[in-house]
Amino acid sequence: MTTKPKAKKFRIRRTGGVPEGVQHASAAGGSAAQTSNVAPLRPLVTPTRPATGATRPETAKEDVSTRVAPEGKASAPMQGQVSSAAETGAETEIDAIKREGLTGRQLRMARRLAQKHNLPVMSDYDAVRQLRARGIDPLERGNMLDLVVQRGEKTAEKPEPKVQLPQTIQPRQTLPSTELSPTQRREMEIGKIQQDIMRRRRRKLMQLVTRLAVFVGLPTLIAAYYFYAVATPMYASKSEFVILQADGSLGGLGGFFAGTQFATSQDSISVQSFLESKEAMLQLDRDRGFKAHFQQPWIDPIQRLAPDATNEDAYKIYSRIVKIGYDPTEGVIRMEVAAPDPQVATEFSQSLLTYAEERVNNLSGQKREDQMREARQSFEDAQAERRKAQEALVELQQKGALLDPEGVIASLRGRIDQVEVQIQEKELQLAALLDNARPSKAKVDGTRADIARLNDLLDDLNAEMLDTSRGENSLARLTVRIQMAQADLATRDMMLQSALQQMETTRMEANRQVRYLTVSVNPVPSEEPSYPRSFENTILAFLLFAGIYLMISLTASILREQVSS
Repeated sequence: MTTKPKAKKFRIRRTGGVPEGVQHASAAGGSAAQTSNVAPLRPLVTPTRPATGATRPETAKEDVSTRVAPEGKASAPMQGQVSSAAETGAETEIDAIKREGLTGRQLRMARRLAQKHNLPVMSDYDAVRQLRARGIDPLERGNMLDLVVQRGEKTAEKPEPKVQLPQTIQPRQTLPSTELSPTQRREMEIGKIQQDIMRRRRRKLMQLVTRLAVFVGLPTLIAAYYFYAVATPMYASKSEFVILQADGSLGGLGGFFAGTQFATSQDSISVQSFLESKEAMLQLDRDRGFKAHFQQPWIDPIQRLAPDATNEDAYKIYSRIVKIGYDPTEGVIRMEVAAPDPQVATEFSQSLLTYAEERVNNLSGQKREDQMREARQSFEDAQAERRKAQEALVELQQKGALLDPEGVIASLRGRIDQVEVQIQEKELQLAALLDNARPSKAKVDGTRADIARLNDLLDDLNAEMLDTSRGENSLARLTVRIQMAQADLATRDMMLQSALQQMETTRMEANRQVRYLTVSVNPVPSEEPSYPRSFENTILAFLLFAGIYLMISLTASILREQVSS
């Protein structure tokens, strides 16, 4: 900002009083100066020249020796300094310019043009004067246009603060500065940043809303349209059944779990797996025409089977409409079968219950048959072995022609004992005869002969018992073999009894292993469709698409952050 320099219009040093006429003239001149905003007219004076005759420069101040008073009256001489002729000529030119009637806009343009040429001006009129002195017409249109174009280029290159040009103002009047303080500039910059942030947030919010509408809202609307307007209603038929075990008491850990759901948990899981398998679907298709029912044209395209559909395609539909759940705490199997027709759903459910009952019977029957087969085989083997032992004993008895070899041996031992007793008696009798001084020869010889005969008899009896000439058919060996055969027969008898007892126990256990399928809730045709659940499925679709969009956006954000870092 260029400040108007303060220049003194009067530079007169007065040493004495001023006459009254001069005071009035000065007052009148001061009023005119205030009215026209120019310096008052200076009085004409005659400069004093030095004695040498040299000329003083124009800018020098000269002493005033005399002043002409108004009305031709002489006054006391005034001393002081006045402006030079050049300054007086400039003021005259300024007065002439003022009389041209220039507008305020023209004067301001002249001031700006003077600033462009770096001219030290004191007022708008002085700017016009100095420009004309340099041969530049400030009122020419081309100069004004060049000034405007130059200011526009400067503004485009680098924004500068607005410059308020000084104007002719009343004395002691100051104008406010157009420059912003640091606080105001900081607030202005913060405001611009906040507006930019708000615009970016608004733009990003619109982009987010657009993406959500395209990737979440539109698929949700399509899913809702399908569930509410296109999907074929499905009627569900519910049933419940329990697999029970035959009553009976078992010892140990089996008896502890008997009668609870843990005793039949494996069978229940097996039946559940069978009902959910492709085998059950194929059997249902053979009996009830499962594929043909879902190939009807009035079913919606998503749930309808193609005319040339494979078993895998049919099994996908079967897995979706047949839902089976097993509750291990209660041991109950809950089954739900859905179909476009409620009567068909009930028929499907009854057929599946029949298949489950047959499968339970097959499972328990196979188990019982396996157990009984092993027990029966063990009993038959024990019987065969006992029969062989008995036949061997009879054969040995026939070989010896003895029904009781032990009795024969006992009788022989009795006879041998008797003969030995008689021999001892004869020997005592012979010893008594020999004790006489003159024993009778005839008695002694007779006693000795009896002893010899008894010894021969004893030898015969021992030889009969230990007859080795017959080999294996000897009485002793035959007796030992018979005893061994009798012991073997006794062992086979015990084994036969054990096998018989085991077979009976197995039969009882097999009877306790029988499983029964009891239907607690029979399937009933439904009057209202159970599927599709339009509202729940629509909410689920919305959550599903929103989750997919969230995962994709998070993944993209992480990848973008990794790439930018």
